[in-house]
Amino acid sequence: MAAALDATADAPAPAPAQTSLMRRFLLTFVPLAVVLYGVLPFVFGGQAYWLNVLTNSSLLAFASLGVWLTFSIGRVNIAQGAFAMIGGYTTGLLSTNLGVSFWICLPLSGLIAAAVGVVIGWPLLRLRGIYFAMVTLSLTEAVRLAFLNVAGSGGVTNIPNPPGIDTPLAFYFFGATMLIVGYAVVWRLGNSRLGWVFRSMRQNEELASSIGINIARYRVLAFAVCCGMGGMAGSAFASLQQNIYPQSYTVSDSINFMLYCFLGGLEFVLGPIVGTFGLVLAFELLREIQEYQALLYGVLMIIVMLFLPNGILSLGTIFVRRAGGKS
Repeated sequence: MAAALDATADAPAPAPAQTSLMRRFLLTFVPLAVVLYGVLPFVFGGQAYWLNVLTNSSLLAFASLGVWLTFSIGRVNIAQGAFAMIGGYTTGLLSTNLGVSFWICLPLSGLIAAAVGVVIGWPLLRLRGIYFAMVTLSLTEAVRLAFLNVAGSGGVTNIPNPPGIDTPLAFYFFGATMLIVGYAVVWRLGNSRLGWVFRSMRQNEELASSIGINIARYRVLAFAVCCGMGGMAGSAFASLQQNIYPQSYTVSDSINFMLYCFLGGLEFVLGPIVGTFGLVLAFELLREIQEYQALLYGVLMIIVMLFLPNGILSLGTIFVRRAGGKS
């Protein structure tokens, strides 16, 4: 039966199905590209501070897309900060000590983070629910303490910027390009036969295993992609900020990666992007009222979780249903 499933998975999809899939992709990809490459640079092109905020948002959203993949297999991952730190230190050490180009460090950081994810994930992914969440939460702090003891509190400084990227606008376009490519890759994974396997595992792993799906392999695959994206985001942050410290990523950062997915909507690949930009921009706007910032930030999250449990993007589904009911 497993051989039959593999053969079916390798078979090409019917042309009408492929056309419909491409249409659905373009309905989200094109508006996202227009906003990232057109609207935001036009509005904030001359404001270095806001360009820096948008660059950070793009890279955080890129890492959050990886966390979304682990949600798709039914795992609550609170360790993305750990793999961002691994990627950041990989780039920092290679570029400063060995003079390796950033364009080599970037994919290499992702590969190393993914390899660590495979080694750690193979035994850990057997855990479910709160047990897996707590272990990944501890993993973030364990990695931070490991780098603190090995590298010392000084971290790595004077990390060179990516060649040819030396202005806030160039930094922004670099982050936006990483995000748009990451979105395309994750969307394709989530809407392929592999994505359906992930969803079947999230609903019932025992049933998926009973029909011949190697759930251990697919769990590790999803987690490795997630870790790789975290490592690449950490690499980009280290190079853009020109430093990496053990304090650069803490447990709260890993929790934020998870919250970005919840806020945008776990049922939508676009959810982590909407959630990241929404929370980061809200945080910056609330910065002006320091005294009440944490209170308003918490109230905002509670309201969204109570009235939009499927995230901000579920508003579109609600409007469509209500419009259909009235008609």
